[in-house]
Amino acid sequence: MDAGAWTGVGARRELGAAGVPAALRPAYLRSRALNAEHGRTYFLATRLLPPSRRPAVHALYGFARWVDDIVDETGPGSPAQRAERLDVLEHRLRPALATGTSEHPVLAALADTAQRHRIDRGLFADFLASMRMDLTVTDYPTRRDLERYVHGSAAVIGLQLLPVLGTVGAVEDARAAAAALGVAFQLTNFLRDVGEDLDRGRVYLPADELAVHGVDRERLAWCRRRGRPDGPVRRALADQVARTRAHYRTAEPGIGLLAPESRPCVRTAAVLYGEILDHVVASGYDVFARRVAVPVSRRVQVAARGAGEALVARVLRGGLAAPSGG
Repeated sequence: MDAGAWTGVGARRELGAAGVPAALRPAYLRSRALNAEHGRTYFLATRLLPPSRRPAVHALYGFARWVDDIVDETGPGSPAQRAERLDVLEHRLRPALATGTSEHPVLAALADTAQRHRIDRGLFADFLASMRMDLTVTDYPTRRDLERYVHGSAAVIGLQLLPVLGTVGAVEDARAAAAALGVAFQLTNFLRDVGEDLDRGRVYLPADELAVHGVDRERLAWCRRRGRPDGPVRRALADQVARTRAHYRTAEPGIGLLAPESRPCVRTAAVLYGEILDHVVASGYDVFARRVAVPVSRRVQVAARGAGEALVARVLRGGLAAPSGG
């Protein structure tokens, strides 16, 4: 999707509210387009943020999506070739973060966002380290092994967003909760995408925890071929759902530590992602023949409720004169 498709009034209002210079606006629009196209639930939630906060969120998402596409690209490219592309990206990222500028549009928006919000550069290094793991690691023997991966692939995303969203109260408590919510989202994706990940040769479920239920990679692959889970796999996935819900419970108090105008966005994302787990359970853990999703009508309902909360927060903060638009 071309960024030009997203240059409407709402997009211009966001960029103006955020104080993005004219020269950088095409870069931010490119990241916004990536978010709208690939992260629909995520993009919907960002509509609940004040316009001034949205471009930075889009910039962070656009970078993460770009890297993810390099790692997961299909076609003739070998892992070594994808690793080389990551090397080139990282070589360009370092000076971009140091100077706050880049000739590449996705990096330009990211670098500007990182500089404006003083985001720790080490978080981006941790993210790339986990993305590199996807080029060579196909299984995770234990929960600890998986935690190493999700720290860089998910926890750091929550930590990157925290300065953009703003906090009240204890920042360290907010950081712990933000990391936990990022992990909860990632683990939810792993459960929803078991079948698709198998097609890529990967299993993001701890092997020792699966083994307790008599499940291994071969059994999962067999379920993928037949298009439905069996009893042991259902029990193993139920265990993983329960573990993932524990992360949501850990993260939930942290929403109250965010700036009030950011809470509806994060709460909406947490509700919608959490309901993916509900649909996984309701489907009988059928994550092998189709991609489980929250219905559009439900997404709209939850977003509408969040919009009401966002409006109240802005009125209380004196922001009624700056409607969200778009």
